[in-house]
Amino acid sequence: MSKHFLAALIVLSCLCAPLRAQDAPAPFDNDLQRLAEILGTLHYLRGICGSNEGGKWRNEMQALIDAETPSGERRARMIAGFNRGYNGFQQTYRSCTPAAAVAIRRYIEEGSKISRDLTARYAN
Repeated sequence: MSKHFLAALIVLSCLCAPLRAQDAPAPFDNDLQRLAEILGTLHYLRGICGSNEGGKWRNEMQALIDAETPSGERRARMIAGFNRGYNGFQQTYRSCTPAAAVAIRRYIEEGSKISRDLTARYAN
């Protein structure tokens, strides 16, 4: 009986290991969170500043999610970051101002830096 229990335990631990690894935070999750927030911010600010980009920044966010394929909680945190960026600036800016244009430039620079750093550090 104990041999069967041990065998079942080994099989179960092998099956559960990928789930734990997938749900564990990645070392770059904070950077992804920040990038998601920046994409949400740009989606809102570029829209009010007449960029005529449509859903470009939302599409970039979707591409990030598709590339990362986060599960459950990680996915929810990334989406919440995007929404936080969008909603935070929606409450601050109702129209395009010089300050909004400066914010756009700074967020594009920061997002580009995060993307380059992530690619340099973690890409195969």
